[in-house]
Amino acid sequence: MRLGFLAKILPPAENRFYDYFEEGAEVCQLSAYLFYQIVHSDPNQREECLVHTKAYKRRASEALENCLNLVNNSFITPIDPEDIQLIASKLYQTTKVILKACVNLRIYKIDDYNDIIKQQSDLITTSAEELRKLVATLRAGAPVKEVARSSSRIKDIENTGDEILYAAMEGLFSGQYDALYVLQLRDIYKGIENALDICSAISDVIVNISLKHS
Repeated sequence: MRLGFLAKILPPAENRFYDYFEEGAEVCQLSAYLFYQIVHSDPNQREECLVHTKAYKRRASEALENCLNLVNNSFITPIDPEDIQLIASKLYQTTKVILKACVNLRIYKIDDYNDIIKQQSDLITTSAEELRKLVATLRAGAPVKEVARSSSRIKDIENTGDEILYAAMEGLFSGQYDALYVLQLRDIYKGIENALDICSAISDVIVNISLKHS
């Protein structure tokens, strides 16, 4: 049964799942924009940017909590409860990982944003944008081919991220940097790569849902 048809016949309370998914995806995208803004602006503006982290984390947490509460109190759900919990949890996790990377730039006192960090900020922004579009297909009940194409774009971004990370790790462990600097940048690099991986994992779940309901 197509998801778009389900969205039309389900009671309003059950359709709120889509609202919480879309809220989680929006906050994920805003968090990615924040990371991008930090690394592409003057380091002196970082504190002004970081003001948003608490609000974004709270919104992500509320979207997750509201979604899980609705699962526990709903007899009918538009998709399998396990899939709902997985999507909601991973959207929250993605936001949390990105925001942690934002804060770590300050904690580690990294003021010189190198090309690797800037490339990663481009990738996570693009991935989060695509993920938000993909999440919206759940409510719309988009055709499997459309969902698969969107998922494929997210996976292409993830693969590019892997290549950048491998090159970055090779450079970090070349022996030209002190140990503390290596550990700090490694944490930033792997944090953003982890966020890209989670976006890809969410896309897999959505593709599977689309296939089940096609």
